[in-house]
Amino acid sequence: MVVLPALQAELSAETDRLLATAASLSEADLAAPSLLPGWTRGHVLAHVAQNAASHLNLLTWARTGVRTPQYTSLQARAAAIEAAAAHPAARHLADIEEGSARVAAAIRDMPAECWSAQVEGMRPPPHPAWYLLVRRMREIGFHHVDLDAGYGPADWPEQFVTRELHDCRACLPRDGGTVGEVVLTNPDGGIVARWPRLGSGPAVEGAPAAMLCWLTGRSRGEGVTLVPMGRLPTPSPATLPAPPPWLSATAPADLPATPPEDYP
Repeated sequence: MVVLPALQAELSAETDRLLATAASLSEADLAAPSLLPGWTRGHVLAHVAQNAASHLNLLTWARTGVRTPQYTSLQARAAAIEAAAAHPAARHLADIEEGSARVAAAIRDMPAECWSAQVEGMRPPPHPAWYLLVRRMREIGFHHVDLDAGYGPADWPEQFVTRELHDCRACLPRDGGTVGEVVLTNPDGGIVARWPRLGSGPAVEGAPAAMLCWLTGRSRGEGVTLVPMGRLPTPSPATLPAPPPWLSATAPADLPATPPEDYP
């Protein structure tokens, strides 16, 4: 059994949660700021809808072997989001429903051998097509939080947090990083995982969801603690360094070519 059915089920559940939130938003809600600088909630929903279309491009590339870029250009992507941001609430909801349904159908109908095809986003490296399910889920999970509409990092499923931390670590720069070590802890303070030798900066520790929130630029460091050498942790977000660059690559460089049994 490969991981694809589990990823499909998880993507479906995450999409349903986002749709429920989107359905609850009024016109005034959509015009209000999101957690992303310069973007309203309408911008966020427009991006999620258009991201579905971009993933359809990559799924088409995998199925046909014909290079089909995810977006025409970054400029065209930004212009399309801006143009759709002020759409009525019902239009946003319909666009996300339709786009998500088309992505789900393309995933369902993809020939098994095509999941190993190499595709590429707006940044390298190329990656096997099965990883598109992870990338689409990332867009939905993070941007659901960015809506600032009642769904927060504490609502992320444990599997989502585990996978995103795994990929975040895989894509961290190894030279000139802002932190030297990341320590993940459980509610009792016990160590769940340790990421050593990341750079010359200090060590930081925190629970997985709080750490993911900080590493992806979605918090100022609430729940993340600086651990100076030889001292007890000091819970002061103001003393934290800037988080290292998040997802400087589209995907980890060492992904298996064929869908694995589990990921990560």
